[in-house]
Amino acid sequence: MSPFRLFLTALLLTSGAPALAQQQSAGYKFLSAVRDAKNNEVLEMLGRPGSNIVNARDVTTGEGALHIVIKRGDETYLRFLLQKGADANMRDGKGNTPLLLAVTMGQTGMIPILTAAKANPNLGNSAGETPLIRAVQRRDIAMIRILLNEGADPDQADIIAGMSARAYAKQDSRNPVVTKLLEDAPKKTQKAVSGPKF
Repeated sequence: MSPFRLFLTALLLTSGAPALAQQQSAGYKFLSAVRDAKNNEVLEMLGRPGSNIVNARDVTTGEGALHIVIKRGDETYLRFLLQKGADANMRDGKGNTPLLLAVTMGQTGMIPILTAAKANPNLGNSAGETPLIRAVQRRDIAMIRILLNEGADPDQADIIAGMSARAYAKQDSRNPVVTKLLEDAPKKTQKAVSGPKF
């Protein structure tokens, strides 16, 4: 590469660095304000024209603002962030969606809020665990009913054990109500995938 091209490449790379640093800094400040419930700061940052900071992620954990408010059980803040365009299907560094985290944290009231915002009840984390699998593992009847009503697939298997929510329920005999709920859950029909025919 010629010296001029090296200089030009270095110039282009460094000229974008301040903008990137400012963006990361703004995202960090936003997530810190959400963590600390500094409402005025959050409102000011979200009110900036063209701002898409509502979906900022923590660089170490991959968490977004929704993950933060779900961990503290704040339904009001959850609704507010969703109204501001927060991605209800954002995954953290372990692949956990806000819905999966709500189930994990025992936040039953957050499930309908998230599904109303188009949270997919069948998105699994990096281990393939879906919200329904986690609810079955918790033996939480209310959550299981809500998730099944929201379209959760009882036959979608995880990656680690290759087991579905239905299989986990059948294997665990400690709660016959959970087992019965999953036995009675209808099978989901898989949509046909269209593609080239040979």
